[in-house]
Amino acid sequence: MLIIPAIDLKDGKCVRLKQGRMEDDTVFSDDPVAMATQWVNQGARRLHLVDLNGAFDGVPVHKEVVTAIAKAHPDLPIQLGGGVRSLSTIEQYLSAGLNYIIIGTKAAEEPEFVEEACREFSGAIMVGIDAKDGMVATHGWANVTDVKATELAKRFADAGVSSIVYTDIAKDGMMAGVNIEQTVALAKACGLPVIASGGVTNLDDIKALKPYSEHLLGAITGRAIYEGQLDLAQAQALFDA
Repeated sequence: MLIIPAIDLKDGKCVRLKQGRMEDDTVFSDDPVAMATQWVNQGARRLHLVDLNGAFDGVPVHKEVVTAIAKAHPDLPIQLGGGVRSLSTIEQYLSAGLNYIIIGTKAAEEPEFVEEACREFSGAIMVGIDAKDGMVATHGWANVTDVKATELAKRFADAGVSSIVYTDIAKDGMMAGVNIEQTVALAKACGLPVIASGGVTNLDDIKALKPYSEHLLGAITGRAIYEGQLDLAQAQALFDA
């Protein structure tokens, strides 16, 4: 399992939100490339990038910064989500050096788009499922649908998706622990590797996730490592043990 640092981009800066609220952000760095390097130096084996502006606007906003991060770390697997709504956007990001592209809102609204993307970019497509009380949320979490997260995940079981990032909105940025029950239930429902996101706070959360390595590819962490509540190297070592 991997512990994956999150770099959330808003207005060119590295921030963290609370429960996805754009107005409730904390700026941690004006230099996202330097922040990426910091996590790599601490042993990160993959990075999770989010174009927050892109998620709300529906178009990529941080291509320049994202490309700079990829160029700075050409051998590091990087996944990105936020504002991915077209095949051309996916192609541009992959050409820029990214390895995995996460389709979120578009996956919920047009599941067939994911299947098309998987055919076009085999092995590079991930699906981001964000949920509030088990129901799928879209458009930067601004819209909560009547679709169950587990049902949406099942839709992609045989689509060629490499993995799913599952985020519990209520937990995200709140330092309140991971919703392991729902995360594992979703992984079992679809049979795909799942990356847990939202609420990873300390080593106790890592210990709680480890028994489910059969279903989980890893866990994304943001605020906890930025505020020093979780040591990235220690967390990865615990997963490796």
